[in-house]
Amino acid sequence: LKKLENNLTLKRTAFYHKLQTGIEISEIEKLEKQWNKVLPDDLKKLYLWKNGQPEKEYEAFVNNSMMIPLQQALEIAQNLTAMIGKDFDRENWWHQSWIPLFHNGGGDYICYDLEGVFTGQKGQILKHYHNYEARNVLAPSLEVFLESLNT
Repeated sequence: LKKLENNLTLKRTAFYHKLQTGIEISEIEKLEKQWNKVLPDDLKKLYLWKNGQPEKEYEAFVNNSMMIPLQQALEIAQNLTAMIGKDFDRENWWHQSWIPLFHNGGGDYICYDLEGVFTGQKGQILKHYHNYEARNVLAPSLEVFLESLNT
C-alpha cells in the first residue's frame, strides 16, 4: 500500500487526492458486526488506507473500475447473496464469500474471495461479470493484485 500510495501521488496526483480517507478500525468492527462478516487483515488494511472513492467520482482506479467504500461493498455483497437461488440459479454466479472491492458501474465487480471458491486460495481476487459466466481469478491475493497495479 505504501508503494501504491507513492505511485498514485506521483503519477495520478489529482486522482489520489480524490480518494476518501481511510476508515477507522472501530468503524470496520462495527460494519463487521452489522453485516456479519469477519474481514481478514489485508482487506482491513486496504480500507484503513483509503475508503474507496466518493459516489460522484467516476475516474477508474483499476481497469475501468472505481474503488467501492466498505459500507457500500458489504451492502452490495449482501444484496447479491440474497439473489442466490432466485435471480442467480447458476452455481457460483455469485458466492456469499465474495466482497466487491471495485465496480464499473454496470454490475461488474472485482471481488475479494473470503473462502477461495475456485482454487481454495482464501483472499484471491476475482472478476464477477453480471452477464457472463466466467469468474476469472485475477490474483492469488490482494497483495499480488496491488503489486500488479504498482507494476
